[in-house]
Amino acid sequence: MNKVRYNFSRYISKEIYQGDAFELAQKHLLGAYLCSYVNDELTIGRISELEVYIGEYDKACHAWPNKRTLRTEIMYHCGGCAYVFFVYGKYSQFNVVAGPQGKANAILIRSVEPVIGIDVMRRRRQCDDIKKLTTGPGRLCQALGISCKEHNGIDLCGKTIWISAKEKEYSFISRPRIGIDYAEEYRDKPWRFYLEDSLFISKK
Repeated sequence: MNKVRYNFSRYISKEIYQGDAFELAQKHLLGAYLCSYVNDELTIGRISELEVYIGEYDKACHAWPNKRTLRTEIMYHCGGCAYVFFVYGKYSQFNVVAGPQGKANAILIRSVEPVIGIDVMRRRRQCDDIKKLTTGPGRLCQALGISCKEHNGIDLCGKTIWISAKEKEYSFISRPRIGIDYAEEYRDKPWRFYLEDSLFISKK
């Protein structure tokens, strides 16, 4: 794994979050750093895999078709906050809200490459295998201390959870999203993107 010397306080701007969801995902989030400072412990991972969801027309999206509920209300906020939801009565999953207010677009972060705070991640996950610490949305939330209860709706330009801009461009692969067989014609849309050479992918 590469050692990184980098200024992790280089936040992605609010204006970028409020643009097109696909551009945000491919151009700005892949290869950027998901950072958390939870319980006085810093953990950071390079974003290696993500999926895009569009509330207006995407049948895989929680907010389709522009459905407003207590659960999805955060998705209608201005881009640049977190949509964190709970699944299987056990796991939190972290999403970046994208686009202008009222659009309900979200980008699920599926995997990150551990960079800073690896010992903290191992303790939180009770796992020594570095390749299993943060590959998968539930695992990465546990490793970085992100929870639905504490962090749903949090500002991603704050000091608890933020995304630090990447330092270079990366080649990436596009594939269908995972676990959305119910989404009919949107099931096979190639809206999952991952870094081409990364070892930290939930499913190649």
